[in-house]
Amino acid sequence: MSIDPRAGQKCDRRECINIPRLISDYFAVEPKSGESGGQVSFGTSGHRGISSSGSFNESHILAITQAVVEYRQGQKIGGPLYLGMDSHALSEAAFVTALEVLSGNGVATVVQSGMTYTPTPVISHAILTYNRGRGVEDPGRSDGIVITPSHNPPMYGGFKYNPPTGGPADTSTTKWIQNRANEILKDGCRAVKRAPLSSDRTGGGILHRDYVQPYVDDLKNIIDMEAIAASGIHLGVHPLGGATLDYWDAIGRTYGLNLTNTFPYIDHTFGFMTLDHDGKIRMDCSSPYAMATLIGMKDDFDLAFGNDPDGDRHGVVTREGLMNPNHYLAVMIEYLYTTRTQWPASLKVGKTLVSSGLIDRVSGGIGRKVYEVPVGFKWFVDGLFEGFLGFGGEESAGASFLRFDGGVWSTDKDGIIPCLLGAEMMAKTGKSPSERHAEQVERYGCPSYGRIEVHADARVRKILGSLTPEQVNARELAGEPVKEVLTRAPGNQASIGGLKVCSENGWFAVRPSGTEDIYKIYAESFKSQSHLSEIEREAMEIVSEVTR
Repeated sequence: MSIDPRAGQKCDRRECINIPRLISDYFAVEPKSGESGGQVSFGTSGHRGISSSGSFNESHILAITQAVVEYRQGQKIGGPLYLGMDSHALSEAAFVTALEVLSGNGVATVVQSGMTYTPTPVISHAILTYNRGRGVEDPGRSDGIVITPSHNPPMYGGFKYNPPTGGPADTSTTKWIQNRANEILKDGCRAVKRAPLSSDRTGGGILHRDYVQPYVDDLKNIIDMEAIAASGIHLGVHPLGGATLDYWDAIGRTYGLNLTNTFPYIDHTFGFMTLDHDGKIRMDCSSPYAMATLIGMKDDFDLAFGNDPDGDRHGVVTREGLMNPNHYLAVMIEYLYTTRTQWPASLKVGKTLVSSGLIDRVSGGIGRKVYEVPVGFKWFVDGLFEGFLGFGGEESAGASFLRFDGGVWSTDKDGIIPCLLGAEMMAKTGKSPSERHAEQVERYGCPSYGRIEVHADARVRKILGSLTPEQVNARELAGEPVKEVLTRAPGNQASIGGLKVCSENGWFAVRPSGTEDIYKIYAESFKSQSHLSEIEREAMEIVSEVTR
């Protein structure tokens, strides 16, 4: 992966988005019927796009929201819908559009008082709290929508639907919503029912509630907040101009933490950011380039952390710097499964197939089975909801876990609780998460991890997405015998939409992109960086062979 020479440097304010133009395009640009960019397309995290390119416009949100209304009618979901948004500029416009459609259809919709921002995990938490004790067919169940493109650049908008299980919708649900939304879009949105909002955003079933304090007050049931407060450790937080801002202020105030908010402001241009690896503004709290400002303050705090704009990702900064997401996942897993004494011994560890093999080694060391699934947090929803997973995490710095008593907390990624867990570790053990990772390396080996992108046309991507193990003839991987060739995830046997090849001390996975003309290679070695490079080289050779 090439690194832009400006990566990690402050953004040039002249390059910031033109918000008035962005919003004007949201209303003025009409998506072109039949064009792939103009249609609704739900990826692993909902529909995302840019208003100026005709991929995220008012018509899209009208159609998607109406489709969600019809879906919930078909599923007999009659409880309130919890609606939230992050601080991207397009989120404001899309939020109002969605609210008008929900109001026009008579859906009781809960919004944050004052119409401020709400993190994705808070919506999941609110859904699960409301639905506690309700059966899977109870017509009073609630669900939710989050208007967010997550960590994507400032010009993006996004829309996610969370069903009554609280987490990201599964593929069958998003496919139904996508197809119905495109039908509505093709018909000029004539099926959309819409009610204009009053100046105070009331009426039509709109319910103003406080999302902040109920979530913050409940944190004591998943994190030892008393221990953190009693330790007095100095914590720093950078919300990256996102939806967690009010939450971190409330957490510090409610529990009396020694916590400093290093950037207590909202800036819809995100012009305060340092540039990511490719020279773009991207609010990715797992990137050392995007997190350069907080990393520069690392010696000012005992521990520091950041979140992306919708709060579903975490970035943990110790005195050694920003922790690699894979390393921190392994640290969290070992700490949680050895300290949560009320958790059943049968609870498995959830990981995606492109997450580090260190997780497998650590899990084996503490006597826990690994539940390996395809890429996407939606694959952890059932396990967390039904209680056979204690933890679910993915290499892109997304994770959630259970309460002290083994009950469900959030079935979506929660970027706040991993940060606070790091503070709990330090408060109760005197060791930072990076020190705990160093101990794991001593016991289980030091992984070298990489990800590369390779250009691929539609033909190649189609082949990669439908491979079978029999099509791969490789018997060795970088000098070691091949142990497994996978096209289905071991945990739930779901198709991985690609390929994974494993040896004793290394592996690679190949996944074609659904939106770009590329495929991605994820690889890891427990031997050396040079061994990793050899794995990556052989992975490209194998791909070339199976796609001839």
